[in-house]
Amino acid sequence: MNNLVRNGLVIGVSKLRFAIVDDCTKDETAETLQFLILSLESLCKLKVRRIRIDNGTEFKNNMMELFCLKKAIRHEFSAPYTPQQNGVAKRKNRTLIETARTML
Repeated sequence: MNNLVRNGLVIGVSKLRFAIVDDCTKDETAETLQFLILSLESLCKLKVRRIRIDNGTEFKNNMMELFCLKKAIRHEFSAPYTPQQNGVAKRKNRTLIETARTML
């Protein structure tokens, strides 16, 4: 997100610094994501239209479904066991693991 904002690839978003800290437990994840969405919408005056996440059970619950329905947000899941759809971080992680195995 920071890279997109810094390079001017997002229209209407001011030069804010975004940071996501992964220190919440599984039962706090939905509440934290809801807080993040509401904060982004109020700060940037833009509507979140879609959320794409992996198939983690912390995101597949009634609370998230109801929140997304209420806010008219598309709640999309990536296909299970396909790292191609899970983003750059998981591909880099797979590359690092393969490199380590090769070195061993």
